[in-house]
Amino acid sequence: MTTPIAAAPSGCRSDLDSRYYRLCDLAEGWGIALETLAAVGAVATVALMFALVFLICKVQDSSKRKMLPTQFLFLLGVLGVFGLTFAFIIKLDGATGPTRFFLFGVLFALCFSCLLAHAFNLIKLVRGRKPLSWLVILSLAVGFSLVQDVIAIEFLVLTMNRTNVNVFSQLPAPRRNEDFVMLLIYVLFLMVLTFVASLLVFCGSFSGWKRHGIHICLTSFLSIAIWVAWIILLLIPDIDPKWDDTILSTALVANGWVFLVFYILPEFRQLPRQRSSTDYPVEDAFCKPQLMKQSYGVENRAYSQEEITQGLEEMGDTLYAPYSTHFQMQNRQKDFSIPRAHTPASPYNDYEGRKGDS
Repeated sequence: MTTPIAAAPSGCRSDLDSRYYRLCDLAEGWGIALETLAAVGAVATVALMFALVFLICKVQDSSKRKMLPTQFLFLLGVLGVFGLTFAFIIKLDGATGPTRFFLFGVLFALCFSCLLAHAFNLIKLVRGRKPLSWLVILSLAVGFSLVQDVIAIEFLVLTMNRTNVNVFSQLPAPRRNEDFVMLLIYVLFLMVLTFVASLLVFCGSFSGWKRHGIHICLTSFLSIAIWVAWIILLLIPDIDPKWDDTILSTALVANGWVFLVFYILPEFRQLPRQRSSTDYPVEDAFCKPQLMKQSYGVENRAYSQEEITQGLEEMGDTLYAPYSTHFQMQNRQKDFSIPRAHTPASPYNDYEGRKGDS
């Protein structure tokens, strides 16, 4: 006797696979709401990626331009976060199980690694030091994220025993949730490290870069709050396991929008702004007006820079001024004066107006 096929829920086609019912089931509106928010977020992320490519020619500050490759990589991670939401709305099976366990940590590790690399660069800039190159920043972001890739691959190989892709749906819900959280310990470490690094940005003297630190600090703080919330909800035994997918997909959408609203959009506002001289230290003291020190002299006075006159005893009398002509500046510290005109003696001083005795 054949088992009757269950009727499709309201809003879904009759020939639709039961795995996709949450995408269209009107009775479970959370699936439709989350997939709508995820789709809008994905479209917005793609639009921002094109905008970032367009803004390359508009960015005048070289330090901000060096962050563009890493921020483009960050947008790729955000796009993956929104796309992964659909894997949690669709029913857990042999296809969605490995995808969930592998990509969840990898995508978030990529996003937080990009934020951490940006924070490291800001720590140098806010203290007046030379910024990192774009290749170093990008390498830091990729390097930090690769650790989670290795962890996720090892977990999948050991858990699936190479072939059993249905093991995730066969595991009891409490055991599956515990394994899922344990797999993300490194991502939690990255989040905390990013938050601490963003706080160090506020310790420098060049305040213009602190605005970027605020973006990273706020983004990482809200992300930590979201993760703490969904981990607590996921591990509470009293909650029905049927809400696990709802909790995780909601966390994905919420964190994705936090990335866009609190980091990407404020950064886009800062990118086209002109380079401010107050955000950088003086590149060369010899190129800037300095306090001039007066040498010894009576009328013809020589001036030299205060920094050059220091250490004359060790350097000798001859000094070389960089960025000047090929003439060398001589140290004239001896006393001198311009000769004064004197009235010559008159030959008639001894003439008394009489003849001498004959």
